[in-house]
Amino acid sequence: MNEFRLAFLRQLAADYQMHDQLATDRAERYLNITPDTGPFLALLLQAVHARNILEIGTSTGYSTIWLADASLATNGHVTTLEIRADRVALARANFEQAGLSARITQVHAPVGVWLDTDIPNPFDLVFLDANRAQYVALWPRLLLLVRPGGLLVVDNAVSHQQELQAFFALVKATPGVESVVVPIGKGELLVWKALETVPAG
Repeated sequence: MNEFRLAFLRQLAADYQMHDQLATDRAERYLNITPDTGPFLALLLQAVHARNILEIGTSTGYSTIWLADASLATNGHVTTLEIRADRVALARANFEQAGLSARITQVHAPVGVWLDTDIPNPFDLVFLDANRAQYVALWPRLLLLVRPGGLLVVDNAVSHQQELQAFFALVKATPGVESVVVPIGKGELLVWKALETVPAG
């Protein structure tokens, strides 16, 4: 990552951390990934040579910038989903300032609605950082989103472990996937989909 983009991300992280500390309404907090999670995601993306990348939960676009910058090394592209119009606009401005707009497609839609559309190709890497209460219901379709040999990364696997217990159990019970929790940032659940096709549901 070049120094300009790295400095921009440092400033975003500082500004948004301050915003979240001052916000009294949790719904108004940005809840971005931690600064040490960004390089971790970038490394994972390059390790699996991900070209088709999906992020569910854009927020300010902080994590998206890490993913999009890493995708330069793989000639990849990031599709990012966000339900809130104000966050879509904020992220768009950040992408433009970071010089990465051409690497990112923004989708303004609820994840459940978008998943019901005709998604042409599975993704090499999916980063999930959205409404955790939906994860169990979404799991069969999430699994179909990931190509065989691809990776699903789920944020908040340590910070909100109790909320995710049912989802963790569902992942563990699914044949053809391997998973591990990495204690970096808020905790990242890594789910690797085996090279064989895994039946969903």
